[in-house]
Amino acid sequence: MSLIYDLENIERTVLPTDPSFRAVDADALERRISDARQAARAGTKDAFLLALMRLLALPGNGHTRLIPNGAISVLPLRFVSIGSVVRLLGAPSGGAGSVGGVLDAVNGVQVDEIEAAAATFLAGTEQRKRVIGPLLFAWPEALVRLGVGSGSGAVTYRIRDQTGQISSLVLEGDDRVPGSALYPRNEHGKTDALWTPERFLSVRDFGERGMLLVLPSFFDAGKADLSQAISEAAERVSARPEAPLLIDVRGNTGGDFLRTMPLIDAISAGGTDRFTCVFVDNFTFSAAIVFVAILKHRLGSRCRLIGEEMGDGLTFYAEGGTQDLTTCGTVVRYSTAFHDWAERRIDATTPRVIAQKIVPAGTLKLDRRWVAVSDGIGPPDKVCEAVLDRLRV
Repeated sequence: MSLIYDLENIERTVLPTDPSFRAVDADALERRISDARQAARAGTKDAFLLALMRLLALPGNGHTRLIPNGAISVLPLRFVSIGSVVRLLGAPSGGAGSVGGVLDAVNGVQVDEIEAAAATFLAGTEQRKRVIGPLLFAWPEALVRLGVGSGSGAVTYRIRDQTGQISSLVLEGDDRVPGSALYPRNEHGKTDALWTPERFLSVRDFGERGMLLVLPSFFDAGKADLSQAISEAAERVSARPEAPLLIDVRGNTGGDFLRTMPLIDAISAGGTDRFTCVFVDNFTFSAAIVFVAILKHRLGSRCRLIGEEMGDGLTFYAEGGTQDLTTCGTVVRYSTAFHDWAERRIDATTPRVIAQKIVPAGTLKLDRRWVAVSDGIGPPDKVCEAVLDRLRV
C-alpha cells in the first residue's frame, strides 16, 4: 500500500477534526501537505515521516504531533534533555565511558545549531521540543535532513564530561535498534527508556518536618490502582493537616487529572499555615500540569514550585486520541478540545466535565530552579529535608 494512503488518512480524519489547525495559515498548510505528498510518492519512509512531523507541528500544539518512535530505527544511543543540555544516558558497551556526558556536537556541528534546524519538525512549546527533540540526534535519516549526516557511514558524537574533557564516540550508520527501545512514546526522561511505574504512590515520612508524596504517573488503563493510590495519599494528607508536603510529579507525563481531585481536595482542606512544595520538570505533562495548576490556584503563595519549567504551557488543545498510519507503521496524536488553565477560557470543544474544573492559574513560575534526573523514587533525603526546613520558616 502506498504512503499516499497514510497522508490521505491524515487529510481526511485528522486535519478537519483537530481544532488546533484552525489558526494555521492555509498556504503554509498546503505547502507542508505538498511536501509530504512529494515524499510519499518518492516512497522513502523516513523522509515521509519527517515531512509529516513538519506538517503536524504547524499548529504549535504539543498534543498534536506525529510519533515516529515505533516506525524508525536509531543508533543505540539514548539522549535526554536535562536542564539546558542534552545528556547521553545510554550507549553500547564501547561507549559506556561517555554515559552521563553532555552532547557537544554531531559530525562537527554544534548541538544548538542542530536544535535550531530541528525546530520546525517538533511540535509544541520550547520545553516540549527539548523533550522530544533528542530522538533526532540518534536517527540518521533525521541528521541527513538537518544537514548533519550523509545517510551512510559513521556518525561522530562529541561528548563533554563533568570535568570539561571532550571525547569522541563513533558509531556506524547501520548499527541500529528499534526507536521505541530507547525513546518511549511519552518521554519521561529517566535513564531506562522502558521504565514504567511499579506503583502510583510512594510516601516518605520525615516526621515533624513533613512528608513526600511521589506521583510518577496519572495514567492507569485499569483505573483501580491509580484511584486506590490517590485515596491512600488523600488519607495520609488528611491525617496530618498541618504537616508540610512535598509532591514529586517530575517525569509524570499525565493521564486523567479528574481522578486526582480527591488528593487536591485533601491538600486544600489542610491547615492554613501548611506549605506545599511541588517538584516539576520538563517531563511533567498534560494531566500532571493540570494537577499543579489547580493546586497552585487553590493554595496561592502556600504552594511553591521547584525544578524546571514544565513540558507545556497552560493553554493548549488536548483530549482526542491517536490515528494509526498503517503503511508507515506509526501513529498521529491529534486533539479535539481546548484548554486554558491560565485565564480560564473555554470554547465549544471543551468537554463539560473539564470546563467545570478549569481555573485561572495565571503563570506557574518556578520559586526555585533545581535540575536532576528523575529516577522515579523522589528527590534525595537531604534535598527533601532542606526544602521542608525552608517551608517551616
